[in-house]
Amino acid sequence: MNREKSESEGFYQPSKELLPHPPGLVQIQRHSRGPVYRKFLVIGSSILVFFLLSKAHYISCFVGFKKDEEYSESYDSYTKRIEETHRDYATHPHLAGAVEDFQDARDILALFQSEFGIPTPATEPIYPAGSPESREATLSASSKLTKPAAWVDIYYPVMNTGNADGMVVELLGESDQPIWKADLLEDGDPRDETAAKYKDFIPPFHGLSAAGEAIGNLVYANYGTHDDYDKLVGAGVDLTGKVILARYGANFRGLKVQGAAERGAVGVLIYSDPRDDGSVTVDNGYEPYPAGPARNPTSIQRGSVMYLSVYPGDPTTPGYPAYENATRVEAINVPNIPSLPLSWANAKLLFEEELGGVPEGTKLNGRVGTRKVRMVNDVDTKVTPIWNTMAAIPGHIKDEVVVLGCHRDAWVMGAADPTSGTVSLHEVVRGLGALYKRGWKPLRTIVIASWDAEEYGLIGSTEWGEDFADWIQEHVVSYINVDVSVSGSRWETAASPSLVHLIQRSAQDVPHPTDSTKTLWDAHFELGPYNGPMDAEFARMWDEKTSRIGPLGSGSDYTVFLQRLGVASSDQGYSNTPTDARYHYHSIYDSQMWQEVYADPGFHKHVCCHTSILGLADLTPLRLADSIILPLNTTQYALELDSYVDTVIQSTYREEILPDLFPLRTAIANLQDASFKLDEEKTAAEKAFHEALKKVGRIHKPRIVRRIVRWIKEHLGIGAQEVQDMKFDALKWMSSVTESGFSETDICKSRGKGPLCDFIRVAKRVRAVNQKLVAFERGFLSEDGIKDREWYRHMAVAPGKHTGYAPTTLPGLTEAIVYEEDQELAEYEADRLTALIEELGYFLEP
Repeated sequence: MNREKSESEGFYQPSKELLPHPPGLVQIQRHSRGPVYRKFLVIGSSILVFFLLSKAHYISCFVGFKKDEEYSESYDSYTKRIEETHRDYATHPHLAGAVEDFQDARDILALFQSEFGIPTPATEPIYPAGSPESREATLSASSKLTKPAAWVDIYYPVMNTGNADGMVVELLGESDQPIWKADLLEDGDPRDETAAKYKDFIPPFHGLSAAGEAIGNLVYANYGTHDDYDKLVGAGVDLTGKVILARYGANFRGLKVQGAAERGAVGVLIYSDPRDDGSVTVDNGYEPYPAGPARNPTSIQRGSVMYLSVYPGDPTTPGYPAYENATRVEAINVPNIPSLPLSWANAKLLFEEELGGVPEGTKLNGRVGTRKVRMVNDVDTKVTPIWNTMAAIPGHIKDEVVVLGCHRDAWVMGAADPTSGTVSLHEVVRGLGALYKRGWKPLRTIVIASWDAEEYGLIGSTEWGEDFADWIQEHVVSYINVDVSVSGSRWETAASPSLVHLIQRSAQDVPHPTDSTKTLWDAHFELGPYNGPMDAEFARMWDEKTSRIGPLGSGSDYTVFLQRLGVASSDQGYSNTPTDARYHYHSIYDSQMWQEVYADPGFHKHVCCHTSILGLADLTPLRLADSIILPLNTTQYALELDSYVDTVIQSTYREEILPDLFPLRTAIANLQDASFKLDEEKTAAEKAFHEALKKVGRIHKPRIVRRIVRWIKEHLGIGAQEVQDMKFDALKWMSSVTESGFSETDICKSRGKGPLCDFIRVAKRVRAVNQKLVAFERGFLSEDGIKDREWYRHMAVAPGKHTGYAPTTLPGLTEAIVYEEDQELAEYEADRLTALIEELGYFLEP
C-alpha cells in the first residue's frame, strides 16, 4: 500500500519557512585512567568512533563503493546484483498469508542470519505472537541482547481471499437476464512473461470486502469522496438501492465504499480512469503497456477496502494484538456491502451502455442507469496466519531503539509495491552486516522489520505495535519506513516535522541517480519524460500537491508508530508523476519487466534509493542511532503548529463555529519558547560533554590512552582482534550510569569531585535532553483519541476522516468545525489541544 499520488493533500498547508539546521553532531576524542576511569573514558571515545563512522565510513562503503577496495564493488556489478535481487522477489506472487509469503518470510530470516552472523538454530525461530519466545525476542532487544538476533512473529488476523469463479459483474436486460458480463480479468499480455504466467493466480478482488450479491441501477460518483456523495444527494439523487461506479484516486478506496454504504447503496464498483494517468494516455498517442508507457486498459487495481480512517490492523482485535487465541469482536472498520475492482476496458462499456458514453457519462451529473447491474463478490474470510520477520542489532545504549521497516506482501508480484522497498531493505541489511562484521556496533539499538499483511490494512506492523505498545513508547526514538522505493521520477518524503531537517540534510549528502551535478534532494522536484495535455481536474489536484516534506497521514506501516504511539516517523521513495510511464498499482503489470523497461531502466534510481535508504535509511537511521544528541528538531515542529491553526481557520465554512483560538495560539507560542530553550540546552550539553571529555583526557597513564587510540583504529576497520581482547563494553554508561535511581553521588563520594564525576553528570544531562526530544511527539497523544475513531490518538496529525491517506492536521479540532459544524465540540477540542500543548511546553522547560 502506498499513498495514491493523485490524492489531495487533505487539511494541511505547509509553513513558509524551514529553520536553519540544528547544531552538528558530536565528535569525540579519547583517553582513560585506572580501572574505573578506563571504562568511562573508552566509552566516551567510542562515541567519537561511531559518529566518525557514520560520517565517513558509511558514505565510503555505501555511496562511493570505490574507496575501500576490500569491501567495495564496481557500480555495474552492484546494479546487476540489485537487479538479480529484485528479480528474485518480483517474479512470483506473495499475497499475505499465502505459502509464497511464508517462504519469503523465511528467506528474509535467512538473510538476517547470514548478514549479521547469527548462528542458525536447529529449530527455526518462528514464534506464535504472545508466546514467551516471541515476547522475549523483542523485549530483550533493549536489555539482555548482546549479539544480533533474528526471528519471526506469527499473528492471526482475519483476512479474505477472492474466488474467481464466483465473481460476477453483469448488465441485466428484460426479465433480469444478463445481456453483458465483465471478464474481470487482466489480459496477461505474453510480451510480459511474468504477468502472463500469473494472470489468473490472484483474482482481482478487494481485501476485507463484504461477500454477497447486489443488484441495482448504476450511478456514477466520480472519486466517491465525501464531497462527491454530498453533491449527488444535494442534487436530489437517491442512492438507496443503487450500485455505485467510482474511479480510483483522491481518497482511500475503502472510504468510497463506506460513503456509498452510509447513503444506502448496495454495492460499489471501482475502476482505473485514464483521466488520472496524466499526460501518458492513449489519447495522447502513447501505446498501452507492454507496447508503450500508457496504461494497459485491462489492468485492475486490487486493494483493501478497510475503513482505514476508523482503525488499521486486524479488524477483530482493535487496540490489542491478534494472537491465535485472542478474544475477537465484531469489526466496525470493514464494509457491509460488496465491492469489486474493474478495469477501464470494462468500466468504459458500462459508461457507454448506461451513462451516456464517454465523456458525458463521466460527469458528476446524477444520471442513473436505466438497466440494472448485478454484481457478486465471492470471498473466503477467515483467521489467517501472517509472519513478521524481525532482526535486532543491540546498541551500546540498549534501551534507546531506532526501528526501520518495510512490508513484504504484495497483491500480485508487486515489483514496485513493495519489492523495490524490500530490495532497499535487503541492501540496508547487507550494508549494516558488512559494518557489523568489521567490529561496528551502533550507539543505539536498531530493530529491522519485514512486515506482513500491510496490503490488507497495515496489519503486521499494527499488531506488533499493539503487542509491544508499552515497550515502543518507552524505548523507540524514531521509526523509518520504506515501502515503494521506485515507481517514478520524483523522490518524495513525508515525515514528522522534527525529522525534516535530518531528511533534507541526508538527501543533500546522496548523489543524484543520473546527474553528477545534483543530489537526491534535487530529485524532489523532478518529473517524468513523457509530455502531453492532461485532464483539468487531475491537473488541478496535482498542482495542489506540495514538493515540501509534509506530514504523514496513513497508507503504510508508520501509522501505528506515529498516530497511536507517538513515535517520530518518516517515509520516502521515488514516486510516479503525471509524466511518468503509468504505474499499474496493485496489478499483474506491477512487474519486473515494467521496472526494467519503464520505471527504472538500468536500476539507477534503485541504486540511488538504496544509497538514500543506505543514506536515508542509513544516514538517517544511523544518525539517529549514533548521534549523542538525537537529531530531532522540536523547534521546527513547534513553529509548524501555527500553520496548522491557520489551516483550520482557512478551512472553516462558518466563522461563527470557530472557537476562541487565542489560548491555543498562546500555548503554541509558549511551546516555541520552551523549544528555543531546549535548543540552547542541547548546544550547552554538547559543549559541556566536549569539555568534560577533555578534562578526563588530561588524566595520566599514556599507556591507556594508546590502547584507546588503537581501539578506535580497530573500529575504523583495521581489525577487531585487539578489541575483543580489550573487552571494553563501550558506552554502557549511557544506559547504566544515567538510568533513574543511579546517583553520581554514589559514584563520586569516595573520590570527591573530579573529571570522572563531571563526565558522569554531563552524561546524565545529555540523557535528559534526549528524553525530552523523544517525548515531544508523545506529547500530542490523547488517551481519549479522536472522536468516532478513538484508535487514533495523535492530536496534531492523523489520516483524514474522509481521505484515509492524506493527513489532516489538528484533526479533532478540524473535524469538529468542518464536518460536525458543532461549536460546542469545537470549543472542547480547542481546549483539549491547548491543554496538551501547555503540558508539553512545561515538560520541555530545562
